[in-house]
Amino acid sequence: MFKRLLTGIVLGVLVGAVVAAGIIKGLGFVTFDVAGGPWVAYAAAIVTGVFAGLLAGKPIWAKGAAIEVALKGAFGVALAAGLMFALRRWGDMSVNLGPLGTGGLGDLPAASLPIIGTLLSVFYEIDNTDVDKAEDTKAKAATKGRIAPAGARSARVAKPTDDAAEEDALESKAGRAKH
Repeated sequence: MFKRLLTGIVLGVLVGAVVAAGIIKGLGFVTFDVAGGPWVAYAAAIVTGVFAGLLAGKPIWAKGAAIEVALKGAFGVALAAGLMFALRRWGDMSVNLGPLGTGGLGDLPAASLPIIGTLLSVFYEIDNTDVDKAEDTKAKAATKGRIAPAGARSARVAKPTDDAAEEDALESKAGRAKH
């Protein structure tokens, strides 16, 4: 559990930082207000949510992960937009990140996108439990010692107990009485 939590934190910070770096260095926008307001903020949050969905939990390159990754990506869009709304609405705390900008928490890509990426990645990592592996382990433990070795030729058959013999006798008497 701790490993998943730590993986989610590291992956989320990296995803958010890469998207923020693309906005700051690539587009030259230090704050979302300079970039065009809330639409750019929500678009950046959506991109962060999609990348978090693709990479966190069961990654896109894992075997049989296509449907799960698609669902995480779709829900990542909605959750990231909701988190950006919450940061812009109630995260009015002023932050000074030096060369990365000064402003409200939801106005700075360098502050808001790593937060969004981290929250989503931690959620996806904790949600990604290996149920199949846990069930296989339980099944192996339950059958351990119950299966005959590969070279065994004969199987043991239990003899009926006295109670079973009495039940059979009563059933056959009841069957004869009906006829």
